[in-house]
Amino acid sequence: MNDANALQELNFTISGRVSKPAAEVYEAVAAPERLSKYFTTGGARGRLEAGADVTWDFHDFPGAFPVTVVESEPNRRIVIEWEGNETTSDHGRTRVVFEFEPIDDDSRTLVTITESSWRATESGARAAFDNCEGWTGMLNAMKAWLEHGINLREGFYR
Repeated sequence: MNDANALQELNFTISGRVSKPAAEVYEAVAAPERLSKYFTTGGARGRLEAGADVTWDFHDFPGAFPVTVVESEPNRRIVIEWEGNETTSDHGRTRVVFEFEPIDDDSRTLVTITESSWRATESGARAAFDNCEGWTGMLNAMKAWLEHGINLREGFYR
């Protein structure tokens, strides 16, 4: 591969379907009290609305993580930024885009999560893979909680 075709950055996208209307799935991410039920085991503070600075805390990763909400379109899309290792950004942050697409007459929602961008290095790949695992776990935990009232994270990491 010549330098013109060299990989410059790493990004990933995951998706899954949740058997709930888009508005309910969106609120499960945007509303801190709901997000805390299945994902932010140490609690979420602040609603995911454009311009907001909120915090997410996890028992398995002690300490509150600051999250900046770049964009929010109710029931459709949320864009956040948060600190990351080995990122390509000038400010050391990655960007996460949540998209909520109603399907089957809005009886289900296709949730797509994309995070970008890390350096195309071994340590950048490790950081990207770690976050990809985290968002996959979040999406699975959200589905279990919304559809069945089960908290998959409880006791999983500790």
